[in-house]
Amino acid sequence: MASLHFHALSLVNQQRNAYGLRYNDHARYRKHCANRTHRLRSSLKMTHGKGRDFKKLPPITPEVIKEGHLQLLLLEAERAWSYSQELISQALLPANKDRASTLRHTATGRFRRAVHWSTQLLSHCQALYTNSRITVASLLEVTIYTIIMNGRFLRFREGFEDAVMQLSVARSLLDELASAAQTSREQALAVLFADEIGPEIRYCAHELGRSKSYDVDGIVAEIAPKYQNSIVEGCDDLVKKLHSEGRGGEKGGHPQKLKPLFWEDQPVPIRNPELVDVLLKVQEAEGKLASQTTGDSTTDGNKLVKEKQSKKGVAAYDAILSTLSDAEDVARKLVEVHQLSGGSASNTASGSRDIQFVHAYIVYQLLSRRIQRDLLLASVLLASQGHFKDSSTHTVKHKQVDMRLYPAVVKLLDTVVQSLDQMRTLSIVDDNPDLAHAVEARSTFTKARRCLFLAHCYAPLKKYAETLALLQRASIHIRETSNTLSILIHDPISSDTNKTSSFFSLSPADVKSMEDQLARDSLQYKRDWFNHNGGSTTRDPKDYEKPTFFNIALNYVPLNMDQLLQKAGKESLPPAPAPSTVSSKAAQAENTIEKKAVPRTKVEESRPETPESEAPARGGISSLLGAWWGRS
Repeated sequence: MASLHFHALSLVNQQRNAYGLRYNDHARYRKHCANRTHRLRSSLKMTHGKGRDFKKLPPITPEVIKEGHLQLLLLEAERAWSYSQELISQALLPANKDRASTLRHTATGRFRRAVHWSTQLLSHCQALYTNSRITVASLLEVTIYTIIMNGRFLRFREGFEDAVMQLSVARSLLDELASAAQTSREQALAVLFADEIGPEIRYCAHELGRSKSYDVDGIVAEIAPKYQNSIVEGCDDLVKKLHSEGRGGEKGGHPQKLKPLFWEDQPVPIRNPELVDVLLKVQEAEGKLASQTTGDSTTDGNKLVKEKQSKKGVAAYDAILSTLSDAEDVARKLVEVHQLSGGSASNTASGSRDIQFVHAYIVYQLLSRRIQRDLLLASVLLASQGHFKDSSTHTVKHKQVDMRLYPAVVKLLDTVVQSLDQMRTLSIVDDNPDLAHAVEARSTFTKARRCLFLAHCYAPLKKYAETLALLQRASIHIRETSNTLSILIHDPISSDTNKTSSFFSLSPADVKSMEDQLARDSLQYKRDWFNHNGGSTTRDPKDYEKPTFFNIALNYVPLNMDQLLQKAGKESLPPAPAPSTVSSKAAQAENTIEKKAVPRTKVEESRPETPESEAPARGGISSLLGAWWGRS
């Protein structure tokens, strides 16, 4: 006889999450269980025939039983239990106040039917275990499921004393399954069911008047050892055999044990099997990246690692980001479920790390890896253009690089700033002052770098005013970075206190180097601007006009601008147009100015004097009274 691989808790968790119970939709889950049981009956040929003739089913013996028979009994129990929960919810509605007692009575009947199906499933599994067709772990999972169903029914019937006994024994067995699990998924599955029945144990203890009803672990440690052998036949022997045999993980090349995750030297709890599955993929992708880094550890330490600068290194980060995005999506859905349920589904103590903390931790890891990838890609782009070959002069560098380089680097630095701003808003970052200041320092430092490369984009266009304004803005960001780093007691990111990789190393030496580079670039661009058009923001260099310095100097020293322009290799300006008519005095002044070699720009045009009208001299009274006679 072939052995059966039947894991009741894993199947129940999978079906509930996939078909409605993640959001407490019992009607949808009940319909799914009904459809699934009909299909199983058809495939197992357990129908009573067609027409009026009733065909009795053959008895199910341990020799002929299949895994489908066990699934059928389990889903029948789930169908009845889900229907009872749906009826209980309807009885609590104000619209059903008149028929609330009828609904509760029907719900009790369906709940009792669920206990019946689960008990029948347990009896079949015990017979299979006797025939060595299932493992001890499978038998314990079915036993735990049956005890939980019975304990919830007793709690619904207000039998709190018996209910707390049943649920405490189930919680104790779940702890044994978690400790004996060989894979992280099996461990998380046991912890998940333990968290679900924790609030029910606390409620029963409260109804019984216990002073420490909040201490679920203490209640379980007190009650479970007394009643576990009476509730579960041969419980001690089953637990010993479970630990001695162990539970083999799934076959395959993928790792099944999740490495411990830490934050501030404290473990990060992963209490959901779905989250374990995606984090295992993240762990595998990070292992590939680590192997690439260690494989090229013999390269020059002053240069970027060659493997990381390649497309293969960037692709490794892309694989990590893809898996972390899946993990963030799963964690976000779990947070939504936690908020919809009002946190009642969690057994974590107040102030401990719950699913919201785990979600924030995963988002932090996602953002840190994204920042690493963007910084790596920016370094690869800069290195590919030989940007760091000559750091003494910037004139040679600007001529060597591609004009599309700096806009691409600016876009990458924009995404880095965005990721740092998102990281700063996380609750786990905001609760740690040193980490918050470290993130702010890296944000302002990246903004300074962004302004620097944006200034390089304006310089080839001869927009030196915008270039120097950006460099001045970058200097302000650098001062902010220095002030932020000065108040840090220790840098949590660079010192690696979170048991995570340092995704953005930043030291005062880096800040000082950036400050010096900004000073050199600012001086160089000021010189370029002065050589371009004398520092003017409105004039073209062809329309040359002497700076103020030369206007002051000409008061003391004569200067020939034509000769200076010819020596500088620039064309001289066309001479100013001469006036059409000049007086003899103006012509004489112009000749005098030319003899003194005064520049053309200082030559002032002289207005000709208005010639005096010469009237013929007339004598007599007619000359005196001519205007009176109206003579023109």
